[in-house]
Amino acid sequence: MKKKYTRHPVFIKVPGSVGGFCVGSPLNGRVTKAEPIRRRSALRLGAGLTAALATGCAADEHPAATPAPKAHPARPAESARAAPAPRRFPGQPAQLTHGPRDRDRVALTFHGQGDPKIADAVLKEAEKAGAHVTVLAVGTWLDQHPDMARRILDAGHDLGNHTLHHQGINTMSEADATAEITGCADRLRRLTGSIGTWFRPSRTPTATPLVVRLAQRAGYPHVLSYDVDSLDFTSPGADAVVENVTSAVRPGSVVSLHFGYADTVAALPPLLDHLSRRGLAAVTCTELLT
Repeated sequence: MKKKYTRHPVFIKVPGSVGGFCVGSPLNGRVTKAEPIRRRSALRLGAGLTAALATGCAADEHPAATPAPKAHPARPAESARAAPAPRRFPGQPAQLTHGPRDRDRVALTFHGQGDPKIADAVLKEAEKAGAHVTVLAVGTWLDQHPDMARRILDAGHDLGNHTLHHQGINTMSEADATAEITGCADRLRRLTGSIGTWFRPSRTPTATPLVVRLAQRAGYPHVLSYDVDSLDFTSPGADAVVENVTSAVRPGSVVSLHFGYADTVAALPPLLDHLSRRGLAAVTCTELLT
């Protein structure tokens, strides 16, 4: 009498899979429940299926077995060079409002805050025209959008400190003002390897003598002010922004502009065209003073 054998289903277990099938990997265009593979088929297909499914897990857009690498915004990328440190410019005052008047250069400076998409649009308009700018970033903005630090630096722009919370620094106590300056400096250092090339006080065009001293103590030889205000933060319209700048700009000028305003994006192409026709190159503040 023949002995009867009972066939039992066998499942091939692959790392990163359930019941022989990769989690989240579609078969024939759809996600399929695991189906048993008979012992005889398993012997023939096991090795090939294991390799194929392992490849499928690696190529899946959202692999279950391999979590995405965690971002570490606290340190600059190993492949990225450290940002330049602040420089002392001999013969220049502690608080700068403009550069040399005998050179055909101007510096467009931006208060770094607001919608990062608008900020990126501003930078792209400058880059189309071959211009380099200076960005003074708010520390909390860098917390929210840490990638913007390298976006700015890797395109050849200057990056500096515009305090941690963008509050009225001139009216603060010494301790609070120090915390505002060093708090943003710490974020810049963690993201870029440097405290940034410049410090600009918040909610004021110029710093008090106390704030100048505190900035120097934090490592900034110069406080960066400006001599031309675009008033773009009042949203006067792109034409008014252009007029505000072009009517006052001259060789050596430092122009105050802002991220976060659509008028600024629209104003930048005609503004840069005007500067070019006047023979004025838009450069970083470091280049303006070098």
